[in-house]
Amino acid sequence: MKTLAAQVITPEDLLKHWQGHRALTRRVIELFPEKDFFEFSIGGMRTFAKLTDELLAIAVPGLKGIVNKEVKGFAEESDKLIFKAQYLEKWDEATSEINQYWEKLSIEDFNETFNLFGQYEFPVIQNILYFIDNEIHHRGQGYVYLRALGIEPPFFWER
Repeated sequence: MKTLAAQVITPEDLLKHWQGHRALTRRVIELFPEKDFFEFSIGGMRTFAKLTDELLAIAVPGLKGIVNKEVKGFAEESDKLIFKAQYLEKWDEATSEINQYWEKLSIEDFNETFNLFGQYEFPVIQNILYFIDNEIHHRGQGYVYLRALGIEPPFFWER
C-alpha cells in the first residue's frame, strides 16, 4: 500500500492558486494594444501572442494528458488566431477545461510519475507546478513589454 507524503497545500487551494495566476495573465493580455500583442517584442523575444500560444498549448493539453494518462508530444495550437479577442476566448475556454480536468485528479495522482509531452518525466505535482512557473515566467515578459509600451501592468499580487 502506498502512503502519501505530508500535504502542504490542498488540491483545491492549488487550483485556486493556478487560476489566480491565469486570471492575472488574462488581464495582461487585455492590456495589450491589438497590434502590439502580435508584433511587439524586445531583444529577440517572442511576441506576447506567441507566448500566449505556448501557454495555451501547455495547460489544457498537459493536464488532459495527465488525467487520461496519455503521453502526447508538445504541439502549439494549430488554430491561427488573428485577433486578441480570439485569444481571450480561447483563454476562457481553457480555464473552464482546467477546472473540468482538475475534478478528475485524485490525491494519489499528484505523486504519480508522468512523462509530460513525452519529454518531462516527473511526478504530476511537479508538472503542474511547471505549468504555473512557466506562465509566471512568460507573464513577466509581458510586463516588460507593457512597461516598454508605456502601459502600467496589473499588480502581480492581485490574483
